[in-house]
Amino acid sequence: MSRTQAPDADRAAELIFDWNEVSRQDTIAPRRFALVDETLREGLQNPSVSDPSIDQKVDILHLMEALGLEWASIGLPSSGPRAFDDALRLCQEVEKSKMKIQVSAAGRTIPSDITPIVEISERTGLRLEVCAFIGSSPIRQYVEQWDVDFIAKRSAEAIDIAVRAGLPVCYITEDTTRSRPEVLSALFRTAIDHGASRLCLSDTAGHATPDGVRSLVRFTRELVASVGSSTGIDWHGHNDRGLALVNALHALAAGADRVHGTALGIGERVGNAPIELILLNLRLQGELAQGRDLRKLVEYCETVARAVGWTIPSNYPLVGRDAFRTATGVHAAAIAKALQKGDRSLADGVYSGVPAGMFGRRQEIDIGFMSGTSNVAFWLRERSIEPTEDLVAAILRVAKATTRTLSDDEVFAVVHRVRG
Repeated sequence: MSRTQAPDADRAAELIFDWNEVSRQDTIAPRRFALVDETLREGLQNPSVSDPSIDQKVDILHLMEALGLEWASIGLPSSGPRAFDDALRLCQEVEKSKMKIQVSAAGRTIPSDITPIVEISERTGLRLEVCAFIGSSPIRQYVEQWDVDFIAKRSAEAIDIAVRAGLPVCYITEDTTRSRPEVLSALFRTAIDHGASRLCLSDTAGHATPDGVRSLVRFTRELVASVGSSTGIDWHGHNDRGLALVNALHALAAGADRVHGTALGIGERVGNAPIELILLNLRLQGELAQGRDLRKLVEYCETVARAVGWTIPSNYPLVGRDAFRTATGVHAAAIAKALQKGDRSLADGVYSGVPAGMFGRRQEIDIGFMSGTSNVAFWLRERSIEPTEDLVAAILRVAKATTRTLSDDEVFAVVHRVRG
């Protein structure tokens, strides 16, 4: 069985030739890695979302824990009283519930942003990670009127505050993917010298391609090794070119220790790498422990969507209404035949590259203008209605006269008319 096959789909796997494995050179993550869920920080920076209530944030945090996510970013405590209070409450929840998930909070490289994080740590006893960020690219330097010495000085001062408080620091160079190597080298060396435990490579403008990701991660790994450090490497990507997901996977393959993502990819502008799709692909590639239960992944995304006022597109992978739904006759016939063999893994595999059952969903067959008798018969049997010839024909006549998929109420109306 190849690395992409789930243990509950052995029969279907025997019937699938996997071209993904033919010339695959390496695993996605050749060494131990972790995921950082940025939904409660980066996700809330999207201009179209609402800030959830603290109770909703706590529910989201518990779902992160249930999914086995290693890290949660809980916001920017310096951005206002509510942000501070919510971050404090979330840390208290982690302590009270004895969660395994670790917590980070973000701030600019200025003392007034770092000290609130230190205060939360002191009040809760939780060893928060301080994520200190500052721009590093030439365009950002020009706009801000900064030079490298100024950036390095501010970075060192902020890192020192956190390190003196006994907190780990993830040093984030904003717009890393458009920064010059000599600048990154100077800033990374300064951060390491002052005790930063991680360096975060940030594709702030969504500029990077997979080639750029590999080059940048490789450059950073070589720099860290050259100074004899064990400093970790993070990847934080945006989706402006539609490459955030694939870039996150390439970052892991290139040697990043952690990658960041958000629920449904919600974040600044067009968003970030969707963490549920990172998890999905890692599971299908055999990179996640099989003991990790991802059946709450859909619930997690739906909970976040409700909390922030987000509409999940119908065609969104895994979570969207249509992810495992068809109204096409040929597709429905194949799925129905697979189910008749008594093996849902066959139904999951015959017209889908993602096993619905693995993530707590199932195949759905509806009736529309492109449907055939298989659609109607399946729909009726699913509702314990005998698919007689006259009833199937009557429903199909209505379906073929429309330009869309029928609602359940419309199909039931035909059933009631035919059956009296």
